[in-house]
Amino acid sequence: MRWLAARGAAGDAREVAAPGADIWDCAQGWSRSSWRLIDLCAIWEPGVFLPSAAADGSRASTGVGKSRPNEAEKLSTVRKAHIERHKASRACGLGSREQGLVLRMARQQAPPWVHVALIFFLLSLGGAIEIPMDPSIQNELTQPPTITKQSVKDHIVDPRDNILIECEAKGNPAPSFHWTRNSRFFNIAKDPRVSMRRRSGTLVIDFRSGGRPEEYEGEYQCFARNKFGTALSNRIRLQVSKSPLWPKENLDPVVVQEGAPLTLQCNPPPGLPSPVIFWMSSSMEPITQDKRVSQGHNGDLYFSNVMLQDMQTDYSCNARFHFTHTIQQKNPFTLKVLTNNPYNDSSLRNHPDIYSARGVAERTPSFMYPQGTSSSQMVLRGMDLLLECIASGVPTPDIAWYKKGGDLPSNKAKFENFNKALRITNVSEEDSGEYFCLASNKMGSIRHTISVRVKAAPYWLDEPKNLILAPGEDGRLVCRANGNPKPTVQWMVNGEPLQSAPPNPNREVAGDTIIFRDTQISSRAVYQCNTSNEHGYLLANAFVSVLDVPPRMLSPRNQLIRVILYNRTRLDCPFFGSPIPTLRWFKNGQGSNLDGGNYHVYENGSLEIKMIRKEDQGIYTCVATNILGKAENQVRLEVKDPTRIYRMPEDQVAKRGTTVQLECRVKHDPSLKLTVSWLKDDEPLYIGNRMKKEDDSLTIFGVAERDQGSYTCMASTELDQDLAKAYLTVLADQATPTNRLAALPKGRPDRPRDLELTDLAERSVRLTWIPGDDNNSPITDYVVQFEEDQFQPGVWHDHSKFPGSVNSAVLHLSPYVNYQFRVIAVNEVGSSHPSLPSERYRTSGAPPESNPSDVKGEGTRKNNMEITWTPMNATSAFGPNLRYIVKWRRRETRETWNNVTVWGSRYVVGQTPVYVPYEIRVQAENDFGKGPEPDTVIGYSGEDYPRAAPTEVKIRVLNSTAISLQWNRVYSDTVQGQLREYRAYYWRESSLLKNLWVSQKRQQASFPGDRPRGVVARLFPYSNYKLEMVVVNGRGDGPRSETKEFTTPEGVPSAPRRFRVRQPNLETINLEWDHPEHPNGILIGYTLRYVPFNGTKLGKQMVENFSPNQTKFSVQRADPVSRYRFSLSARTQVGSGEAATEESPAPPNEATPTAAYTNNQADIATQGWFIGLMCAIALLVLILLIVCFIKRSRGGKYPVREKKDVPLGPEDPKEEDGSFDYSDEDNKPLQGSQTSLDGTIKQQESDDSLVDYGEGGEGQFNEDGSFIGQYTVKKDKEETEGNESSEATSPVNAIYSLA
Repeated sequence: MRWLAARGAAGDAREVAAPGADIWDCAQGWSRSSWRLIDLCAIWEPGVFLPSAAADGSRASTGVGKSRPNEAEKLSTVRKAHIERHKASRACGLGSREQGLVLRMARQQAPPWVHVALIFFLLSLGGAIEIPMDPSIQNELTQPPTITKQSVKDHIVDPRDNILIECEAKGNPAPSFHWTRNSRFFNIAKDPRVSMRRRSGTLVIDFRSGGRPEEYEGEYQCFARNKFGTALSNRIRLQVSKSPLWPKENLDPVVVQEGAPLTLQCNPPPGLPSPVIFWMSSSMEPITQDKRVSQGHNGDLYFSNVMLQDMQTDYSCNARFHFTHTIQQKNPFTLKVLTNNPYNDSSLRNHPDIYSARGVAERTPSFMYPQGTSSSQMVLRGMDLLLECIASGVPTPDIAWYKKGGDLPSNKAKFENFNKALRITNVSEEDSGEYFCLASNKMGSIRHTISVRVKAAPYWLDEPKNLILAPGEDGRLVCRANGNPKPTVQWMVNGEPLQSAPPNPNREVAGDTIIFRDTQISSRAVYQCNTSNEHGYLLANAFVSVLDVPPRMLSPRNQLIRVILYNRTRLDCPFFGSPIPTLRWFKNGQGSNLDGGNYHVYENGSLEIKMIRKEDQGIYTCVATNILGKAENQVRLEVKDPTRIYRMPEDQVAKRGTTVQLECRVKHDPSLKLTVSWLKDDEPLYIGNRMKKEDDSLTIFGVAERDQGSYTCMASTELDQDLAKAYLTVLADQATPTNRLAALPKGRPDRPRDLELTDLAERSVRLTWIPGDDNNSPITDYVVQFEEDQFQPGVWHDHSKFPGSVNSAVLHLSPYVNYQFRVIAVNEVGSSHPSLPSERYRTSGAPPESNPSDVKGEGTRKNNMEITWTPMNATSAFGPNLRYIVKWRRRETRETWNNVTVWGSRYVVGQTPVYVPYEIRVQAENDFGKGPEPDTVIGYSGEDYPRAAPTEVKIRVLNSTAISLQWNRVYSDTVQGQLREYRAYYWRESSLLKNLWVSQKRQQASFPGDRPRGVVARLFPYSNYKLEMVVVNGRGDGPRSETKEFTTPEGVPSAPRRFRVRQPNLETINLEWDHPEHPNGILIGYTLRYVPFNGTKLGKQMVENFSPNQTKFSVQRADPVSRYRFSLSARTQVGSGEAATEESPAPPNEATPTAAYTNNQADIATQGWFIGLMCAIALLVLILLIVCFIKRSRGGKYPVREKKDVPLGPEDPKEEDGSFDYSDEDNKPLQGSQTSLDGTIKQQESDDSLVDYGEGGEGQFNEDGSFIGQYTVKKDKEETEGNESSEATSPVNAIYSLA
């Protein structure tokens, strides 16, 4: 096995941290993963490798105070026995910590030695090896050939051009090339038209001097060879494009009845590749297609039903050939339509039922293509599946597609050609099955079933990778492929079948794996794996190379490393060699090997100095040695004084408008450049015109409220930094404002303006803006928002928030987002309107840096597993076409990963066993690459109902309301899912009391987890019960156990119902109650306890026992003041049950009367004497009203009920109630009154005649008598002078006024 390990340390004194060494152990120089071939111990950036650190994961520091990324560390595997063998073969005095080829690189600009490390990393990835640019290394590193470029397997060429068959390869020494044609050697030198490009294997066949390209059709294969082996290209099938002419034919007119179906066949000439078919008229106008008229996949033109307007044009089939870019046209079809309605009225085209309007008979659908009711179709995995159904009928049928036993794959299925075709892209095995199309119109429907079988050409599971070994190491080549049918594997070496190759005792073939043991230099070769079935083949080259290289230093010589005093650092010395050299360290060119005390040498060769002191400064030499030689390099270490702030800024409290100075004095190493900067609230401080920054202080003039906050002084050099923080508190001015501005009202700030983007970088940009007016309230914050136009155009999101003292900020951006920014200012009043948007800035794309979260795998059916995750948002997509690579495999079976690419957020794995654990990974990918390796999540396929029930169910009665259950647990394989709980179903069959109805509703008790016992509580006493047990998983209940019966003993009864306390008088209290709702046994009586109380004073408690049939009792009060508190309970032989409590009503003089007292008052109201008293009072009131009426009936205001003949004059004294005053002071007679010849008033003119109010008489009176009423009223007014009008005291007038 090839050993590639990282050794040494980076030359820039950066921190390096090692991961946990549970599998990879860089410090020990080997890996426990025995099957891994090639790895590198450290990866930092593309093409740059860094050394690993201590195996315990400790961090090495060089004084730089910032945290730095960890390094990823890996080592290829080495068998312990092989290590021992190399120990024995080493020269005397050399260590045995490292074996094989060593590779270490520093994180700095890539010198030529970086490429050496890069090629070995590429080896671990299985790609082509890039030879280093350093000529000295190029001459030493040998490489068998590797094919880097070749033509496609099916190579179709244009006959008008020269033929080019590509074949490029790399190797050291450079490979030579030769070709075979139709499995026979192709002698290029004998054919003057054929040549091979210089330093390449690409064939060029020139036809400028004549010749027929068809003569060179056949199967070609390229061989690239050097002294270490031969690599093969694919078998390239060369074909010349063909575009034959259309055969001449005379086409008779096509006669068809209107409404009938029609197929116009195209039958294009066979071309290579197949031509593109389209239909046009002879005048080169395209034929309009819709769901009635459309072109099939075979090129034919189908009419579901022919209409009269279809014969207005002719129809010509056209074929466009790809390579010649020519279009050939078939003779046109002329269409003649026979119709019952020869008038082609254009107004009928928009008729809702054009067929009936034209007299076309309606008919049910029938299929034009394919024929019959069923057909079958085979498709290869990864290709597109195209299913087509074209139907005739009147009206034109609609086509719908379905899949039996499932849904169409929504993420891959597309409907084409007006729903007549179903295309499923990137077909996989789960897309096989039966599909059917349903053609329907209002006359009926038919369907056609298509059975789809998915086969597969070979595809890789494990493609063989190049293998680099040191002499005497072991290794293996693995070639695993899958397909349908299962492909066969054939091994070749240097282009020859392995069976015919010379025997090699160090090589063993085990099916799809070749195992190498104790390899030697002579074992170098190129192996080919050819896997094939009836649908195709795969050919892969993988070489085995054995390197024997003396040690060589890879880093620049005499590096300078500067570190801070008392810190920890690590010195690396990158090198490589094969076998892996041993590395030792020396200081100042003398002394013994540095190890122990303040020094620690890791297994990877790095030298760590635990605490740097002044005496550690000097020159350190590393020496790498293996059996082929040694190499050395030097590192110069300088120790610098730390940077310290010795006078720190102090917390200050300042009034608004004053000046504040914050001190920050620093001591540092004079050989290092010092930079002092300030932060406010942990953000870079913008130094405005009110601030002045000096080397040792910061001064703020005219302090304002927005200046309040924390200020941090940061002193830094290129090696370290120191921080000091102080808080500035600003006091508001409490004095009365002396100017007009101080009294102005505060408002929201004006919007920022003039947004500008500068310092454009790949992942950041600086945004600058001009603040708006703060409107007498200082701006406290700026909110920067962004909008992108790809995923959520028009939606603004918060990006970041900055203090109100800055107007420029660096914004960190995500890849592949077209940003537009705006700024909102905030003060204590509120937020401003958003600023006008900035110009757009698009960041470049990159592979995703994260994967979707919340990955789950759960079964929705018993034979599937649904994998779901939370999709990534726009700012984490990092590139176009974000998709997810979903991988799964059975857990602990070590089977290969299944994978599929999904554009949504779920994927359903079908045909899974019942409740099996799966390992699941979901990795994000876009067009720029894949995201990081995802974490593995454990999911489970769907559950099925349990197959077994608990057995040996035993019941033990605990008391009258609870039982204890015990059962035998079921076997785990019968659960068929996750055992959620054991569940007991029980119901009350009957009560032991006769004639007592009980509810037989089933109840359940759950016992979570896998347990053998439980308790069922809250049962009804004195009852017969039945019980069954089941096992419950996520799918549901399993079968029920045998039904068990049990009886609960007597219990205490529930409380008596409707306990009532009544007090009919002050001497007696009556109690009534009903029997308990749940007797829970045989009642033997009731117990009544009651106690008198007066306020807080309690009397003696008294107890009364009653028979079970008694439901009434009376208590005689001892005094009229005390109240009573009653407690009543029922009894069985078990004891007394729950008590019902009540209190007697409160006396009438208490503030809050009780319900009982209210009822007592209601009883008094029904007494006869009370009713008689009320009637007498009512009669007396009525007599008083009558007397008042008679007294006041002679005058006053009389309401006018009807309209009079004479209209009222404006001088008439009308009252609001519609009455007139007959007793006004002018003594005027009633206006509008009419008299007879004898001077009497006509009664029918007014219902309000004075006769009704006189003191007797005949109903008429003379003119003199008509004034008696006026005189009487006037007399009354004189008698009551000074009082109000009689209207106020006359109830009759009050009644009239209401009328």
